[in-house]
Amino acid sequence: MHYPLIPQHRPCLPRQQQGIALFVVIIFVMLSMLLALWASRSALLNEMVVGNDADYQRAFEAAQSLIQDAELDIQRAESGTHRAGKTVLPLETSEIGSFLQSINTTPFCKHGLCVKRRGRQDFWNNTTDTDDDDDPEVSLTQLAVADVGARYGEFTGAKFSNPDDDDDPVNRILADRSDADRGGWYWIEVLKYADSESITGSSLIVDDNPAAQRFDRLDLRLNPSVVYRITALAYGLRSNTMAVIQETYARTRLQD
Repeated sequence: MHYPLIPQHRPCLPRQQQGIALFVVIIFVMLSMLLALWASRSALLNEMVVGNDADYQRAFEAAQSLIQDAELDIQRAESGTHRAGKTVLPLETSEIGSFLQSINTTPFCKHGLCVKRRGRQDFWNNTTDTDDDDDPEVSLTQLAVADVGARYGEFTGAKFSNPDDDDDPVNRILADRSDADRGGWYWIEVLKYADSESITGSSLIVDDNPAAQRFDRLDLRLNPSVVYRITALAYGLRSNTMAVIQETYARTRLQD
């Protein structure tokens, strides 16, 4: 007699795990973390760049205000009352020599008025001081001093704000006079200019024909015969932010 064969089932053994899925998940988590870190660093860098640029723009606008204040200081020279007891600009050509001599000692500036700068012209980048009269070097630390440089509104009475008025907020840069490296300063160099009757000298426009031997001068109708080089420097609200503007200004008078 034959009995049917009954199939025998072996118990299913659990498959051995290789850990591939876990490894993939870890890779994706690490990539996500790196992307998040890169995004945060990029956002921080952009914020720093934008913040620095905004602070420089504030300092630049403050320097422009200082330039305008210096121009007003020059325009009010004839009154003399706005600089009572302080150094005043010469009003006639004959007074230029004595005026320049009165301030021709280190640091060659007084109450914001200066002789023509010698040595390094970018004095705001200069950290070297020398007392050599033949090769003087004047640094910013010597010029950014009370009674040497001038502050905004010091001689013009210009107001930078009313801190109690919300509609007229304070200009924190111009108002800050807590230290020499805060706020802003301006200096006015008084430069001799050859008068219109002179034939030789520092002519501005020269005839292209050498045979003519003629010098054409740009007659600015100056009295006194000087032009002014204004340097305005303003510090930002952040450290290491500085804006410098220079301009040459000529104060002309109407002719009779």
